[in-house]
Amino acid sequence: MSFFQHWSLVPNALWHWPDFTPREIASRGDGSLLIAPAALDRLQALREALRRPVIVTSAYRDPVHNARVGGAPLSRHKSGDAFDLSLRGHDRAALLEAARASGFTGFGFYSTFLHVDCGPTREWGDKRWTS
Repeated sequence: MSFFQHWSLVPNALWHWPDFTPREIASRGDGSLLIAPAALDRLQALREALRRPVIVTSAYRDPVHNARVGGAPLSRHKSGDAFDLSLRGHDRAALLEAARASGFTGFGFYSTFLHVDCGPTREWGDKRWTS
């Protein structure tokens, strides 16, 4: 893992995920970025499996921003291995299936987004949208 005080400081040679940018993965709070390569590899694999854009609405969160948005104190977003993915333009069941196949293990079901992470195997939220 690599930490940067601001996403603009990430060297091009370190960024290996062509369908995403450091800016969109960085904290929406202070712009800092914790790069978790295994998680980003899974995100890239998900994008490639879907063969269509994936909009990340939240990825890494600095601790202050995480608290400000009401994130859990032990949120995987603070570890850099969680992503909230917009459901807009996606078949929900197909997005979930592709996320599982890409290696994500934690899933939170919300009305406008799917939370995916690399933490322990678990699910929460409104799973009715998968039916």
